[in-house]
Amino acid sequence: MVRSRVSVRPLRRAVVGALAGLALLLALPAPSTAETSLIGKEIPDFTLPDSGGTQHSLSQYGGKGVVLIFVSTRCPVSNAYNERMVKLAGEYQPKGFQFLGINANKAEEPSELASHAKSHGFNFPVLKDKGNVIADKLSASVTPEVFVLDGKGILRYHGRIDDSQDPAKIKSEDLKAALEALIGNQEIAKKEAKAFGCTIKRVG
Repeated sequence: MVRSRVSVRPLRRAVVGALAGLALLLALPAPSTAETSLIGKEIPDFTLPDSGGTQHSLSQYGGKGVVLIFVSTRCPVSNAYNERMVKLAGEYQPKGFQFLGINANKAEEPSELASHAKSHGFNFPVLKDKGNVIADKLSASVTPEVFVLDGKGILRYHGRIDDSQDPAKIKSEDLKAALEALIGNQEIAKKEAKAFGCTIKRVG
């Protein structure tokens, strides 16, 4: 009886090729988080409605710049900052910065936004980001989370308002420092400071 011989050479070549490919993959550098940062980039114009249906476009606000703050009506962290947001808006809107709240949480309807803003004395519009379109474009993840644009629409600061939910424990007022630097035409020392809070409840 004649036994057939199966050549193992193609199998060996396939294994060697696969191992070589794996080695090349492992040798590639890991993606850099800096490459995904929007700092220094122009934020495209967008239009969102406030709780009353009035449309607000980013491009309609000039001056020194725009402060976008992703907020929530139900998040305890965001609500802990209500008074501070009002105070900051009261201080810096007269200096040329327009504050805009953005609510991207799917379950928080415009009527809820209106009553929440009124009860907390918000002195800036809160816009409804239905379908979290703008939150996705900016990669916003929590409430509160801040994006500071200069007068040309360039993102200059991104992150937290300050470093503690408890006002008595604040050591670094990051948003205020960024605004002061822009007013003085100076470089912002800390361009990004990781935001913390409740995750944005997205659709889909």
